[in-house]
Amino acid sequence: MAGEPGAAQNDDLRLADSLRAGDVIALTEVYDTYAPFLYDYCHGLLRDRVEASGALRNVVISAREHVDRLTEPARLRGWLYAIARKECMRRRDSPNRHTGQEAPEAEDELTQEQLARREERRLLAHSALAALNGRQREAIDLSVRHELDEVDLSGIFGMPLEETLALAQKAREDLAAALHASLIAQNHWKDCPSVAALTESWPLSPQTSTALVRHVENCPVCGARETPPLPPDRLLSVLPIAAIPADLRLDVLTAATAEDRAGNRRAIAAWTEPFDEYGWPLPYQPTAPRARDRAPGRRRGPLLAAVAVGVGVLVLLAGGMAWLGGGDDRSNAAATSPVTPGGSTPPGSSAPPEPIPTDPSSPTSPTASPTESKSPSKSPSPTASKSASKPPTTSRPPAPPTTSAPRPPKPGTLSVSGCDMGRNDSCTVTVTAVGGYVNWQVTGTSGPVRAGGSGHLDAGRSGGVQVSRASGFCWGSQTGTVSFSSGASARVTYRC
Repeated sequence: MAGEPGAAQNDDLRLADSLRAGDVIALTEVYDTYAPFLYDYCHGLLRDRVEASGALRNVVISAREHVDRLTEPARLRGWLYAIARKECMRRRDSPNRHTGQEAPEAEDELTQEQLARREERRLLAHSALAALNGRQREAIDLSVRHELDEVDLSGIFGMPLEETLALAQKAREDLAAALHASLIAQNHWKDCPSVAALTESWPLSPQTSTALVRHVENCPVCGARETPPLPPDRLLSVLPIAAIPADLRLDVLTAATAEDRAGNRRAIAAWTEPFDEYGWPLPYQPTAPRARDRAPGRRRGPLLAAVAVGVGVLVLLAGGMAWLGGGDDRSNAAATSPVTPGGSTPPGSSAPPEPIPTDPSSPTSPTASPTESKSPSKSPSPTASKSASKPPTTSRPPAPPTTSAPRPPKPGTLSVSGCDMGRNDSCTVTVTAVGGYVNWQVTGTSGPVRAGGSGHLDAGRSGGVQVSRASGFCWGSQTGTVSFSSGASARVTYRC
């Protein structure tokens, strides 16, 4: 983070011992040392300043009430983060949580030029982090910005140390690959039409960032491209830090020490339980349904019987529908997906949409293979038997077809027409198949324009390729061209 925990890294043991002794001054020192960082962490999980303030208050109260449980006082800082995470997960699960008021960013005394450079770096950081899953991003944030080690992460996530080490290692590797891909997209998008098509807007979405990483790994041009090294601490140092409210200190310390709030403190401390054998809070688990929400005991038997019958009927219906459907949803994906007239790429779309990446940890269900039926085949019906006993009726064989087999479609040529953006940010180049079908692809651009995409057009059908301005200084009229695999090119103009 912008600013380091400072002496707290070497002072955890003293502060923990002082808290155990009931030293109120130590509680104030704990707040002054850790509260800004804990507040930023809570705000990152809750995205609301009211909820983050309440979470921080409960963390300080729970820490004072439970500090005797901590068997390793030297890990006080990581232990506080574990309490904070459990409290934030509890608040996120509440239907009455406050939303919609994010905290302002902590102010930095930077010039306009420095602010512009920081914003550019932030777009890069957000684009790279978008390729990671939520647990990976949190692990990177805790280890890089909050400077916690894997032992602390193990206690915060409630995971075995071996799994935590694997999580941290995989998160670093995936971040390095995503940063490499984002740097290519930021600085070398002109060298690859696929990259240009994927990165028309910044920051990248999780789906686009994942697709970009996958493309760079498989593209010979992008894969061979070298990018300057950028350590994770420098990359994440530009991310915004939530500013802790100035009046929160008095509210928290009063709630943690006032004699008339002792009962409230005990209730708040109970939310942090249970703890493991080392005194770290176990991960939050959603509360089980309350007993009074269930039906009275004397009606549970009939109710359960009715539920069982209903479930049985649903299972039978589901089995019948699955048998009639002939497989899982994936087998019918092509039949249910929307079709663009003429089979072309829709106008304004530079490339076909990438599939949403799935969680690699989720199991993949294999396709069920057909099995032979165990039930014996039915005997012929009486009607069929009677029909079989009648003498066959003679009739002429059907006449052979007189029409010839249809000819396969023939390829055509691609006709393209340019466009003028005027003072807008983009325009659409029209592509048309003349005299037959055409498979087309954008192979490159020249001049200050960006475009990409590919598709198929049936004879006489048209599609579109969206062309946008290239970033950079602009003055007067600008002209560029978009080249296609057929050899055709379209002229694009705009004015600054």
